[in-house]
Amino acid sequence: MNALRIAALPMLGLTLLLMTACGAPSHDAQQVLASDSGKPDFTGTWDRYPEDWYGEDPDHPPPPGGPFDLKEPYASQYAALLKKLKAADDAGTPIASASTRCLPEGMPTIMGAIYPIEIMQNAKQLVVLAEFLAQTRRVHIGSRMPAAEDIEPSYNGYSAAHWEGDTLVVETRGVRPDVQFFNVPHSVNMKITERMRLIAPDMIENKVVLDDPEYLNKPYSFTFQYNRKSDYQIGEYVCENNQTKVDAEGKASLILDKNQK
Repeated sequence: MNALRIAALPMLGLTLLLMTACGAPSHDAQQVLASDSGKPDFTGTWDRYPEDWYGEDPDHPPPPGGPFDLKEPYASQYAALLKKLKAADDAGTPIASASTRCLPEGMPTIMGAIYPIEIMQNAKQLVVLAEFLAQTRRVHIGSRMPAAEDIEPSYNGYSAAHWEGDTLVVETRGVRPDVQFFNVPHSVNMKITERMRLIAPDMIENKVVLDDPEYLNKPYSFTFQYNRKSDYQIGEYVCENNQTKVDAEGKASLILDKNQK
């Protein structure tokens, strides 16, 4: 080791000490925060499990918890919407969805992980980075849920979480009414409860309950599972070259001619 490198070692040690004192932990340090608490660490990249979760038709996967038990008049309105969507698909003029409009999926669809998701976790926060549309969701661990009037409705709502043993219980409120799961309507007062836990070193189970007495006869329950993808790096997915045209009836088509409007 040459004299220059030897002389640099004390300065390197001082730099690391100052970084620690200034509260700038490395990624490894953030993982230690979670593991030192004695709680499971969900940090990593995850893919939806099993691989064929979408069923026979990837373009029209079934709702994960079976049919929705909606109240009237929402049940009849939803049935009419499904018929309209199917007729449009059969005619080759599908109705534009949030995704074709390049809008965020929102909760709970973002947790469906149609593309892989990355989770970053420390003692106070769990962050979900979705590859699809470069979405970000934040879960505040140990925080109280704000009063309803203090929550600004948003795509992912506000998520507060606490630990019950080895399970992270997440409550989400304030999801915008125009953010819909399988096109199902909901009120601004809908509550989403998730119970996330590791059922194996490389497997997450996320039990989800949608509770909305204004629209649902009973809470809607389902489970998402994720398998770790250690060798996968989240990429950038942006709709900067969106070629979807939406007409006045909401029908979507591709713009093949750059001069077409």
